[in-house]
Amino acid sequence: MDAALFPTPVRRAAIGGGDALIREIEAAALSFADDDALGRRWSSAHGYPGYTSYGSVSDLVSRAPCFAALKKALDREAAAFAADLAFDLGRARLKLDNMWINVMPRGGFHSGHIHPHSVLSGTYYVRTPKGAAAIRFEDPRLPMMMAAPPRRDDAPESLKTFVYVAPEEGTALFWESWLRHEVVRNDSRRPRISVSFNYRWG
Repeated sequence: MDAALFPTPVRRAAIGGGDALIREIEAAALSFADDDALGRRWSSAHGYPGYTSYGSVSDLVSRAPCFAALKKALDREAAAFAADLAFDLGRARLKLDNMWINVMPRGGFHSGHIHPHSVLSGTYYVRTPKGAAAIRFEDPRLPMMMAAPPRRDDAPESLKTFVYVAPEEGTALFWESWLRHEVVRNDSRRPRISVSFNYRWG
């Protein structure tokens, strides 16, 4: 193979703060899941197993210091990822547009989707017990492959149609917002807890 054209980078970053930040965000996330009746109703109405604050809390960063600390760390990583992607941002910069909590119980999943109107998206993993759901990324060319044969089981990861990435506590994954992804079924007896986010340009 002479060249690998149009790569699809995904960045994994260890987020500072260690166990203390994880514990603080976990406690805050579970408190929101208990207290946020609007969020629970939104989750149920939109077929989201468990709880997400996506449809109910728009100012998470100002609600608790742990989310402000997380934002600060994510901002640094988003800037580094933008540089790796050779983005020409001009006089503007990438700004955190929204951030939301996800508490996914056993049997929960999140079907395939993209994040319109954003540049970068990602997830910070708070609790990922054994059997916790992986995130699955889909080759963005899939709708255009038409008559292409399937890939062999031993194809390198860069050529696979779907790539599964196991979550790790205290780390964040970043990807470009047009990349279709889903969270597969959570087989853990304990909830999978994460914080997702979007960055916009401007």
